[in-house]
Amino acid sequence: MGDILSRARQQVLEEGRGLDEAGVLEVLRLPDESLEELLALAHEVRMRWCGPDVEVEGIVSLKTGGCPEDCHFCSQSGLFSSPVRGVWLNIPELVEAAKQTALTGATEFCIVAAVRGPDERMMKQMREGVAAIREAVEINVAASIGMLTQEQVDDLVDMGVHRYNHNLETCRSHFPKIVTTHSWEERRDTLRMVRESGMEVCCGGILGLGETLEQRAEFAAQLAELDPHEVPLNFLNPRPGTPLGDLPLVEPRDALRAIAAFRLALPRTILRYAGGREITLGDLGTRDGLLGGVNAVIVGNYLTTLGRRASADLELLRELRMPVKALNATL
Repeated sequence: MGDILSRARQQVLEEGRGLDEAGVLEVLRLPDESLEELLALAHEVRMRWCGPDVEVEGIVSLKTGGCPEDCHFCSQSGLFSSPVRGVWLNIPELVEAAKQTALTGATEFCIVAAVRGPDERMMKQMREGVAAIREAVEINVAASIGMLTQEQVDDLVDMGVHRYNHNLETCRSHFPKIVTTHSWEERRDTLRMVRESGMEVCCGGILGLGETLEQRAEFAAQLAELDPHEVPLNFLNPRPGTPLGDLPLVEPRDALRAIAAFRLALPRTILRYAGGREITLGDLGTRDGLLGGVNAVIVGNYLTTLGRRASADLELLRELRMPVKALNATL
């Protein structure tokens, strides 16, 4: 098993070429006694190919709940007996959320909506909201509002949205067990249009959706093929009332192995801590992940679940002497 670490040191650390699906699977199968060495190698790869900076981001939900899709992990689906119901934010609330995000030192503010894709009302509110944010605060604005048409992609570019998030959620072979109201290929089509538009592509998913280790490796390889600018890694936080509400949490050591494996598959990509890390890893595991390949964090709360306090994450970054990425380096 140790041979994969030697090969990864040469191929990924020295040459900057990510591991393929078979290599990722070998990493995911490494025994616990190899975990410390694996995390150390992943950290070396991150430092060499991405540098020491950590990108900090806040997110806010423009429209929460009432989504017509049946993503089995999501309490915002209107098809499940989950406790989230439809709520819209107004423009002043969006601007205030962006201001509070900027005060944490974040360079990125992402507007998210629980929809299959935006309608005319949402695109109008996006245009007004992005303009108001850009006038009020110096921060990059990203968006995540579902599957897009080419016209909508062009509109977002015109607004000045610089990065678009649309997660594939899981690998192609497992996706039909997680979502039935749209396809993996439809999601990929949106990502293709986003990339061709010049916006940065943000695409990741959730680990712990009942996938096998083989499918976890498949997912890492499919993300590497997509070559996104950023990969948010979520860990399932089972939501009551959803079809996946009774699944167990990802074991902490498995979560750390996955973080390192995704870093070795994607040596130059922003790898972001996202939802579920608090209950999956706790404080100590969060530190281990930052020393095992992660180089970006979402601070504060998520869309329907609580996160760590922004001050706790920022204090941890100070302790680890990891500088927060400067805004002027991203504009």
